[in-house]
Amino acid sequence: MMVAIVAVSAVLLMIAYRTYGRLLTRLLQIDPGRKTPAYELQDDLDYAPLSKGPLLNQHFSAIAAAGPIVGPILAGAAFGWAPALLWILFGSIFIGGVHDFTSLVASVRHQGKSIAEVVREYMSARAFLLFLTFIWLALVYIIVAFTDITAASFVGVQELENGDRVTGAGIASSSLMYLVLPVIMGLLLRFTKLTAGWATLIFLPLIGVAIVAGQHFPVDVSAMLRSWNPEMTVAQADGTAHVIWDVFLLLYCAIASVAPLWILLQPRGELGGYFLFLALGAGVIGLIAGGKPIELPAFSGWTSLKGDALAPMLFITIACGACSGFHSLIASGTTSKQLKTEADAKPIGYGSMLLEAMVAIVSLCCVMTLAADHALVKNPQPNFIYALGIGSFLETISIPSSVGVAFALMAFSTFVYDTLDVCTRLGRFIIQELTGLQGTAGRVLGTLLTTGAPLFFVFQAATDANGRRIPVWRTFWELFGASNQLLAAIALLGVTVWLWRTRQAIWVWFVTGIPMVLMSIMSIWALVLIIMKQFKGGVTANPVAWIAIFLVTLAILMIWEAIVIISRNMPLDSPRTATPVPPESA
Repeated sequence: MMVAIVAVSAVLLMIAYRTYGRLLTRLLQIDPGRKTPAYELQDDLDYAPLSKGPLLNQHFSAIAAAGPIVGPILAGAAFGWAPALLWILFGSIFIGGVHDFTSLVASVRHQGKSIAEVVREYMSARAFLLFLTFIWLALVYIIVAFTDITAASFVGVQELENGDRVTGAGIASSSLMYLVLPVIMGLLLRFTKLTAGWATLIFLPLIGVAIVAGQHFPVDVSAMLRSWNPEMTVAQADGTAHVIWDVFLLLYCAIASVAPLWILLQPRGELGGYFLFLALGAGVIGLIAGGKPIELPAFSGWTSLKGDALAPMLFITIACGACSGFHSLIASGTTSKQLKTEADAKPIGYGSMLLEAMVAIVSLCCVMTLAADHALVKNPQPNFIYALGIGSFLETISIPSSVGVAFALMAFSTFVYDTLDVCTRLGRFIIQELTGLQGTAGRVLGTLLTTGAPLFFVFQAATDANGRRIPVWRTFWELFGASNQLLAAIALLGVTVWLWRTRQAIWVWFVTGIPMVLMSIMSIWALVLIIMKQFKGGVTANPVAWIAIFLVTLAILMIWEAIVIISRNMPLDSPRTATPVPPESA
């Protein structure tokens, strides 16, 4: 049954790429001969042309991160696997893929500028400032959520059913090795005659070595703390170690965001993309060979055990994998500045979204093997559910479960690294746009603000009755999901206004307009529920509630700006859209 679900899903996604993807290519008038910003503005710092394969790997690993793992597992545990699967398939094909593809093309047609700059040109300066503020806040939540959930995998011990143990300290050690490898690869590619192909063949196996070596040479911060202060309990030491890893990851983000593309982002994106494909392939092969039964109910009810309603919470819990506003920031922030030719926009923009849907489906399969009364379903820990699932799948093809679990946890943190430094880089861009500061001063200020805000939040974690630290990501995930989907709605809003003012074609309302309306309704509805929950019982000091109110206000103002612009019915003749459709461009 599970193999059939994966197979049918893969076929549907491939058909969508060949058909709907081709239609979108023609509607957007993709021209392989049009010069891209990567060449027009090449500076090898932010603008640098990259071939389709490496850029696809980089973009895919940046947009995927932990989102298509965490969201489907949480949604499957809450509502059953069937609603989650349907939203992943429908959302990725008709909403998420459209969102990513159009955001990328819009940016490429505007000198690689952010989607916010497109909003400024086709809406208003006020809408531009509102959108930039919204984006920066959304980036902060993404950095908080993904930093904290990654740091959580660096502490503690995971006991496997066969008695094997996988230590978080070992995963931390493997991750540190992984951070060093792309830098060495980048230096060799830059200053020697080593080709990209040979570099990949050399460094990709070294990631495998890092996975195995990490468990033998762990970096156990918790043990270090207990040796320095024997009075600390294990829970206290783990909690402090968690915060230390949070700070380390944010420091890494700060450094990576100002580093040249060639020394870290591009080589790590290359390796991370292949690693992501390996993780996806390993899961699929294990599923096919293992024949694991489905234990999780297909449908658990319209309301979860926590009291959350399926609509709208399903649509904000699964973001990456179905539709994610964060993708528009990657597409218009870094990918558009490296696109070699417009012809690459379809596989990178639309194709990567469909590949991410497959990652989400494999992640969903990991929780489908657990019964509804399983402890991990009642109190989901997505990173460990994913790791245990992949480990059990790989065990069917004679790979030890401890190695499989370590591989999956390493893959989890690997995906997140790509997202974290890209988010910080994009946050830096936004601060520079808002302040007008360029050069070193702008880069330093933008980086400090974008990493400083998440640093504040990771120190706000509470503890439970047993003194254990409540992960910050659990507090922020619903807010992250709702704001992320609202970001998708606003990005689609900007694209819709751009296309309508330059094309005046009725298809715009069906292709980008309807998805924009759906995502607006679901995300604002979810934010209102979050606000009501936080204020239940009286006024609250919880910043989540006030941030949610601020986000809803920003979104309503943005939508009003768009309504005013569209109601004036002002077409905008633009030379950027006057190129005829090439006969073979699709």
